[in-house]
Amino acid sequence: MTALDPSAGLAAATDLADLAAAIKAWGRELGFAEVRIADVDLSHREAGFQAWLEKGYHGEMDYMASHGLKRARPAELVPGTVRVVSVRMPYLPPPSAPEQADWRAHEEARSADRGAAVVSIYARGRDYHKVLRARLQQLATRIEGRIGAFGYRVFTDSAPVMEVALAEKAGLGWRGKHTLLLHREAGSMFFLGEMLTDLPLPVDDPVTPHCGQCSACITACPTGAIVAPYELDARRCISYLTIELKGSIPADLRPLIGNRIYGCDDCQLYCPWNKFAQRASLPDFDPRHGLESASLVELFGWSEEQFLKNTEGSAIRRIGHERWLRNLAVGLGNAAATPSHRGDAAIVAALQARLGHEAPLVVEHVRWALEQHGYME
Repeated sequence: MTALDPSAGLAAATDLADLAAAIKAWGRELGFAEVRIADVDLSHREAGFQAWLEKGYHGEMDYMASHGLKRARPAELVPGTVRVVSVRMPYLPPPSAPEQADWRAHEEARSADRGAAVVSIYARGRDYHKVLRARLQQLATRIEGRIGAFGYRVFTDSAPVMEVALAEKAGLGWRGKHTLLLHREAGSMFFLGEMLTDLPLPVDDPVTPHCGQCSACITACPTGAIVAPYELDARRCISYLTIELKGSIPADLRPLIGNRIYGCDDCQLYCPWNKFAQRASLPDFDPRHGLESASLVELFGWSEEQFLKNTEGSAIRRIGHERWLRNLAVGLGNAAATPSHRGDAAIVAALQARLGHEAPLVVEHVRWALEQHGYME
């Protein structure tokens, strides 16, 4: 047997360290604010995830349960995986007007205006799935150019992967009490993506958590969906109710939704760490079709053709026109909580125009909305 050359292992380790450094540099060139690397052992998360499923907190999101614990076992999802290259990309768009310089104050004002249609900030621009996947693929291509073919798959909120847990392990931040990832210098207004790979790259260290005794996100949640620190009952979450839920929104939760028609940012809006939220460097996340300033009546008037045209390339399209109208009807009904909007002629007329809609789901919510304004028995 020939003795092994001890320098060979050192050379390989050096090459891998150099490659890791190059991957991080390439990632920043591609628009990622940060790139870090972790192993894929998430066994410490399995019991908590299983308990969450057993409580039924995933609601109608059957895909959360269908893959079982594979979510915590990336090597079962992509055989041969030993590392995850985890990335984050800011999505908070630059201000388009002086009053938007303080983005949190601007969003609070929008929420308080019950005639305004509030779309979650992340969904106002281009579909982030497409943006991040394309750039992760470009990163993989850069790696192939350096070392040749290697095993990998790229994801962003598109596979049974525990993204936050992997990002936390890679040191991109810590899991906040609202269950989102937090970063000391960037808050939480960013997307996550990952590349699962068979390259045994050197790993980065995780960071320490810094939520302390703060419970701002728990207090801010309009529906009480954050039932305990680090525990979310998705069935009560406005993002779930307006995006994932396919049927009727429970009547007792409708008033709590306010004018939020697609997603909800409140737990992030009131998080102290988001005073450090970073602005997006890519124009992809700039608002389109006036979604940062539209009224409920305006968007409720979109025909299905207009909806499909205006949401082309947007994450919003996935809910379809019927659920879009359902959500807007709830917002229009909740406008009645403000005396200046109760019985508003434009709102009532818009709702009455949809009473003949072919979808029972839409008609149900329109009738409820009209009742809030004192119309119909």
